[in-house]
Amino acid sequence: MTTILFCSQPFSPREVDADFAEEHTAAHGAGFSTALIDHTRASEGDAPGAVRHVPTEPSTAVYRGWMMRVQQYAAFHAALAARGTSLVNDPDAYRFCHHLPESYPALEGDTPRTTWLPVQGPVELSQVFERLQPFGSGPVIVKDFVKSQKHYWNEACFIPNAEDRPAVERVVRRFIELQGEDLNEGLVFREHVPLRIVGRHPRSAMPLAAEVRTFWFDGELLLTHPYWGDLATPPAPPPSDWMHHMASRVRSRFFTMDVALREDGRWTVIELGDGQVAGLPAIGLAKQLYERLRGALP
Repeated sequence: MTTILFCSQPFSPREVDADFAEEHTAAHGAGFSTALIDHTRASEGDAPGAVRHVPTEPSTAVYRGWMMRVQQYAAFHAALAARGTSLVNDPDAYRFCHHLPESYPALEGDTPRTTWLPVQGPVELSQVFERLQPFGSGPVIVKDFVKSQKHYWNEACFIPNAEDRPAVERVVRRFIELQGEDLNEGLVFREHVPLRIVGRHPRSAMPLAAEVRTFWFDGELLLTHPYWGDLATPPAPPPSDWMHHMASRVRSRFFTMDVALREDGRWTVIELGDGQVAGLPAIGLAKQLYERLRGALP
């Protein structure tokens, strides 16, 4: 039987993290067994300690919890394997969907043009300007290999002109400041493609695009829902044939693919995510996800 691994409540290893309580209930309702892992220990380098409450018996498992860095996930995967548990996504699959530069070659042409700069230590702005040359004077956004500061849109995400050196330096430095120790691998620069805007975020006033989050398992579409829930509903669903074609390029068993409607009426892939650490876009979707996941698993 497949086991779903959830994060435990901090300082209470026998209780599920409250943020995953709805999913925990839904998983049991769909017929899955569950076990708890200690995300804090995993993130601090103690993978064997993190999985100490997972039964030692041959099984397949799906993790549903907080993100881990690629190196942490690899250690987590190995510690589970030592107990006889095989995660549905191996470390290569996790890296492929978790780090945008890994998946970009598979998505190129159907996702905004992208360049990146690995960072170890202080950022060399001369290298930043070199990476921005392909964009000319066009607008770009900055993020790291995993996340952006999209709620600080004008301050630490959006650069209106890639040739405007003072603006580039200001936004990049602010992004790095906000990320702090959470800066993941380096900087990523993406062409800002005009998307169909259908709302504004009530907290940050960030423009909200007609964006959809989709969950996939072994090439089967499990779940589709507006990324921003009721805040921004796309005027039409993304085309099924195109989505399946894009999903066929993804080297992962369980992943998410976020897609958005462009102003010109075409759809584009925004990013991929490992399905084990991608959040549900709205409350109340857990039952649907786990019922469909139950049907997709052998």
